[in-house]
This record gives sequence, C-alpha cells and structure tokens, in this order.
Amino acid sequence: MESKFKRILYGGDYNPNQWPKEIWDEDMKYFKDARINSATINVFSWAKLQPSEEVYDFRELDDIIEMLSRENYDIVLATSTGALPAWLMRKYPEVARTDEKGRHHKFGLRHNACPNSPVYQKYAAALAAKLAERYGSNEHIACWHINNEYGGECYCENCEKEFRVWLRKKYGSLEALNKAWNLEFWGHTVWSWDDIVLPNELSEGLDGDKTAFAGISIDYRRFNSDSLLGNYVMERDAIRRFDQKTPITTNLMGTYKGLDYFKWAKEMDIVSWDNYPAYDTPWSYSAMCHDLMRGLKGAPFMLMEQTPSQQNWQKYNSLKRPGQMRAQSYQTIAHGADTIQFFQLRRSVGGCEKFHGAVIEHAGTEDTRVFREVKQLGMELEHLGAETLGAVNEAEVGIVFDWDNYWALEYASGPSVDLTYVKQIHAYYKFFYDRNIAVDMIPYDADFSKYKIVAAPVLYMVKEGMKEALEAFVGNGGLLVTTYMSGIVDQSDNVHLGGYPGPLRTLAGIWTEEIDALSPEQSNEVVFQDGTKIACGFLCDLMHLEGAECIAEYGKDFYAGMPAVTKHTYGSGITYYIGTEMEEKGLARVLEAALADTGVHSVIGEKTGLEIVCRKAEGFRCYFVMNFTDEALEIPDCLAGYKDLLTGGTVETGERLLKYDVKMIRVDGEG
Repeated sequence: MESKFKRILYGGDYNPNQWPKEIWDEDMKYFKDARINSATINVFSWAKLQPSEEVYDFRELDDIIEMLSRENYDIVLATSTGALPAWLMRKYPEVARTDEKGRHHKFGLRHNACPNSPVYQKYAAALAAKLAERYGSNEHIACWHINNEYGGECYCENCEKEFRVWLRKKYGSLEALNKAWNLEFWGHTVWSWDDIVLPNELSEGLDGDKTAFAGISIDYRRFNSDSLLGNYVMERDAIRRFDQKTPITTNLMGTYKGLDYFKWAKEMDIVSWDNYPAYDTPWSYSAMCHDLMRGLKGAPFMLMEQTPSQQNWQKYNSLKRPGQMRAQSYQTIAHGADTIQFFQLRRSVGGCEKFHGAVIEHAGTEDTRVFREVKQLGMELEHLGAETLGAVNEAEVGIVFDWDNYWALEYASGPSVDLTYVKQIHAYYKFFYDRNIAVDMIPYDADFSKYKIVAAPVLYMVKEGMKEALEAFVGNGGLLVTTYMSGIVDQSDNVHLGGYPGPLRTLAGIWTEEIDALSPEQSNEVVFQDGTKIACGFLCDLMHLEGAECIAEYGKDFYAGMPAVTKHTYGSGITYYIGTEMEEKGLARVLEAALADTGVHSVIGEKTGLEIVCRKAEGFRCYFVMNFTDEALEIPDCLAGYKDLLTGGTVETGERLLKYDVKMIRVDGEG
C-alpha cells in the first residue's frame, strides 16, 4: 500500500511562537541532532493570526514556516480552530457552548465552540481558507491538521434547532419518531417538532451518563458526532479550494466515546491519533487502540501525539522508564503507524501543560536522558528510511467495534452498573494479543468474508442488515463468537421481541429467558464437559437450547445445569455463544476451541511472552519483536538467522531480549 509520506515523520507539536527567536535557532540545532524531521505547528494560534474581526496577521507564522522549510522539515500545518479568540466570544457570545447542565459558557479553555453556530462556522472556514491560500503551494507542507482532538457536546438553542432538522431527515414524520423513541412510555408523545428538546440534565438526561429515554439520547450522540464532523468537512473543503493534493487529517483519541470514528474516517485522507497510556495501562490495550485506528480506514495511520517522558493530566503521571518510549514507539509502528510524533518538542513555561513531557525539558539542554532516547530513536528511524512505509497488517480475526453499540450499552438502565463496552471488547482482544494472533478492529458493516473468526462481544444493538450479514458469514464457513447482552435492541434501543438474542437467536441456536446480574461479592461457576470448573459472575444468561450443543453449564444456584456456553453449527460455519463472564482461563478455553475449529494461528507459530507483529511490505515481511515483560526472553528459533533492521546484524539462535528491547526482523519473500 502506498504511503502518504516519503519518509517516517518524526517530530511533533512545536510552538516557537511561545519563545523568542534566539530560542528558535537553538531548537533547530537540537532537533537536527535528534534527527527530528517534522513539526506540527499552529495548533492554537487563532488569536494571534486574527487579532480582530477584520485583521489577519501572518507575519510570525510566515517566519516559522520559512525557517522549517529552509531546514527541510515536513510540516504538519494545523488550522488553529480548536480554541476561540477572546474577541470572537465577546462580540458573538452565541459561539460558545452550553453544557449539559444548561450553563452557557464564557471565554476560556479550548474545544469551546458550538458546532452549530453559523458565526463559528463562518470564521473557522475563513481562517482555514486563508491558511490554505497562503501556504498550500509550499512543498514542505506534508499534511493539514484540522482543529484538534474534536470532542464535547453543546446543548444550546442553535443545536436544539439543528437537532430537529436532523431528526426530520432521519425519521420523516413525528409518527415514526414517536415509535422509534417509544414515547408512549411515561406519556412523552410529541405532536410538534418544536416539542423536542435536547437530552441534557434539564430534560431526559440523568447525571450526564444516564438517560430516561435511550432513543433520544443515542440520536443526540449521533447528531453531535455528525455536527462536529460537519465542522471538520467544512474546513477540509475550504482547504481543498486551494490545495487539492496534500493529505488532511485531525487527531483522534483511540476509544473516545463521543464520536463515531468509523464514520469520521470516511472523510479523512489519513487517520491520526494521540496515544497517552497511563502508568498501568496494559500493553494489550495500547495495541488494541492502534489496531482500531488502523481499522478505521484499513490503512496505515499517523501517531500525532505521544509524550517522550510523562503526561501531566492523569492522576499519577509516572515517568517512562528507560527504553519504554522507544519500545512504545515501535509497538505503534508495528501495528500500522507511518509516523512517530510527540507532544511536545519544547516544554511550555506556563499554563496547565507546563509539566507535560517534551523533547527539550525546562532545563533547556540536550544533556538529558529523554533527549538521548529521542535521539537514539531518531537515528534508527532515519536509518530505516522508507523501508516500512505503507506496509500492511493482515489478520484472520476481526473484532467488531461499534460506537452506536457503545452508546446504547452504556445508556442501558440495567442489568449492571459495571457494564462498560471497551472493557468487554478488550477482554477478547487480549486473548489474541497474548498469543500473537493478528486482529483487525472492524465496523458492524465490515466485509466479514475477509476473516475466519469474527468476535462480537456484547453486541447489544443489532441494526438493519447485521443479522443477514452475520448469517451469511457463518453460513459460508465463518466462525462467530458472541456473548451475553447481544441481540437485545434495534437501532433505536427498542427490544427485539421473541426472546434474546433476538435476531441472532437462529444463528446461536439458543434463547435466553432471563439475565441474572451478580454483585461483585457474588459468583457462580461454569462446569465444562470434562468436569473442569471455572469461576464466573457479573452476568449470567439463563439459556435454553434450540439446536446448539451445550459445552459448559452452570454449577450453582437455581439455574445449575442450564447451558452457560454453547456451540452451534449453522450452514458451513459455527457460532459460539458465551452466556456469562468467566475467569480468563475459561474464556481462553472457548477461544482456543475456536482457533482449533478454524486453523487460525500465531504470526510465528511458537509460544512466547514476547509481542510479535508482522507488517508486510513489497518483497518482504517485517517482524517486530518486543519485550514488555520483566524478564529476559528468547527470540523464537524460527526468526534466527535473519537480519535485524535496527542493528544490521543477524539474529542469533538463543538470543534474548531484555525488558523494552526491540528487534525488527526482515524475512524476504511474500510469505
């Protein structure tokens, strides 16, 4: 696959406008020494670029771009629309957001614009167009970066009016809307579009994360995601008037709940995202986020931000240990990144991010541990050149990730307050990660035929077309794994009647009569056919067989002896239904059976505690071998005798990797 770039972009957010010009010259020397070749600029400069309504001032930005162009940087040029200038809020207060409590905000913070404000749209589009007109022909502009970390909600009158317009397009009539939202409940039937109000804490919203009517709240999330996406598309189109070829992106945030990233990715030339794991974030979770970002377009992505040392905004902001940043960077490339970029290149002297890590710390010198590690990585990436750019990750396993399902599941009033979507998805991803089995994170409407296994945990919302697509996949020989809390509701959060799992009932060969929700101190057990007992809890489906085979049953309580895990042949394929949350070894037992049924295997076929990921380039495969454990581990024998791209040497039989060590092993041939 052709890359969007000619080299691995290595750099990050740079704010020379915060410093005197003598510091700029110093930075150029430091960055050159670290082999930094790109800079993301102009992210929050609207107030400086446009000091008043009629006045634009590009003199300082001209100087910055001229300097970076002279030094042969790849420039990621942002549009600065992520924070409003004070004059705009003072003169047009309607551009500010109204929060879920009904409070209209004043000037401050960032991501503070109402997405449906015509005034905001006018001035944001105008700024993006002026930037593109002025700099779009500069060959050093490698990518346009629109706004920054889109997110948040607005509940103002503008949004309420636009929500009604959005609903008219979606439903066509009040009769259809009343039915979709089940507004007979509590006598909430509406007889006028003007009766519809936004679901904040003054109406249907409850404590921010809950709602009395999931139908309206899910639609509001869809609407809000579409509204912000409209802002992105507006700026993108303004840029395209003057620059038709440079890639355009905005930085996403992994499993961020607020926006439907699969829908967003269709409008983006390349996906970029910001990776900020906490001190205790599992490496499997970071890998899952990378695979999700790659899966949004099925293509390599940009790492727009990570810290070289520590965050400042988490509860506990531990330093990255020696070698950790480098290993984290290679994990990112392994899972599909074509760039490694930091926030930030030089630490700010003030503001809430002054303690956020940077390539150049407050000491203002290159004689630091962090700089030496950044330089080491920079030299290695420079040596690699374009060898891995555009290389692809291939997988036989797909895990469904769906933002509609995310919203609906967590709005559900019951059965358990502890039911969270991403945690459930990660449990299944981790099984494959621990075995070095490649995974694609896929949307609900993906081409399932590309995979041998599709896992769809807690597929609570089954929308139009999903039943047919999954039945075709399994009927033609695929293997589906699904679970409790699947097949419950339609796209409006109304229950599929006739017994759970609704549209998936025939596919699974079971029906669920009741769902028991256990508190944290309660438990049950699952008994497999060979007598093995595994602890379970959280949720327990009380199931009846309708053609499926029971491979494990409950061992306790009044439903002892009822099926807990089933296997059903449908057409030429198989569906596993897991009716309860088991200990990790229980889930592993079921998924190991699924692997045996399909012949899916590890990228190397040997057991190891190392993380090993394969990207395929033209004429060779590159195996990224990384040690994220606390002990030294041997490189699998099947990789011995091949070239390590990082050192140029040959991997020896029995060679061991210490914690945070990395190898990039080239194996020639298509494989």
